[in-house]
Amino acid sequence: MNDRLTGISTFVRVVEAGNFAQAAERMHLTRSAVGKSIARLEQRLGVLLFYRNTRGLTLTHEGQAYYDRCLRALSELDAADAEIDSGRRQPQGTLRVSAPKLLGRHCITPILMALLGRYPELRLDIAFNDRVVDLVEDGFDLAIRIGPLADSANMVARRLGGQYLMLCAAPAYLAAQGTPEDIATLAGHTAIAYHRSGEDVGWRQLLANARGDDLNINIRLRLDDLHSLADAAVAAIGLVWLPNWLSARYLRSGELVPVLSQIHLLPSEIHAVWPHSRYLPAKTRAAIDVLLAQMPSQLQEG
Repeated sequence: MNDRLTGISTFVRVVEAGNFAQAAERMHLTRSAVGKSIARLEQRLGVLLFYRNTRGLTLTHEGQAYYDRCLRALSELDAADAEIDSGRRQPQGTLRVSAPKLLGRHCITPILMALLGRYPELRLDIAFNDRVVDLVEDGFDLAIRIGPLADSANMVARRLGGQYLMLCAAPAYLAAQGTPEDIATLAGHTAIAYHRSGEDVGWRQLLANARGDDLNINIRLRLDDLHSLADAAVAAIGLVWLPNWLSARYLRSGELVPVLSQIHLLPSEIHAVWPHSRYLPAKTRAAIDVLLAQMPSQLQEG
């Protein structure tokens, strides 16, 4: 019976991935093992489930019908597991979480790691990735996302807090170059830019408004890593826009000081997102609860 369920699960993964290689990678198996599992399933059923050609795999008519039935069956099994799990007092099993790289390292991981000490049978698998993952297809229980959320009837979201960009600089830089008192006096200053998706985040938004059109900002350094951006600012290279949760530790230490503190850019909401289900597993509920309780302060303290 276990082999039968394994074959069905593998079949569904292959359909979702589109080929044996991708399915094998997601399941942490060899391509050969996946291929043999599908072959055994086809032999047991006595039908061909896939048309195989150089362009990939295509479901046969029988394969499509079988896939639809398998999805419903696995969905019921997942619901049964979750119903049992939701009644447990102690979260257990592996919780897979996707989080943005730096926010995940600085704010999410310290909160979730505390769960390991509280629940001995819980395991954590945290993946840092700035792309928006498909939770179901990629096998994640929970994702942390910054910014607007796409409408989805299959997902549930809870707001964890917000972030904004603030302008900072090292005291040594300001001592040498002077402290800007308003947007107009930023002209002539040296800037460090967080460069992503073809734009200088922060500076582009500032220069886009009417008062900033004629500013002469000299961007001497562009980086696509926020930690390196903060390090460059501490080295007194120039002015920098940093998320409030990252700048907080540097402001406390005195390595950076706020500049034009009345200006905050790109306010963004931060959410926890998970697949919709009638029963939420205890491990997921525990993670959501602790994030809701601790993220607001973590975002402020950095």
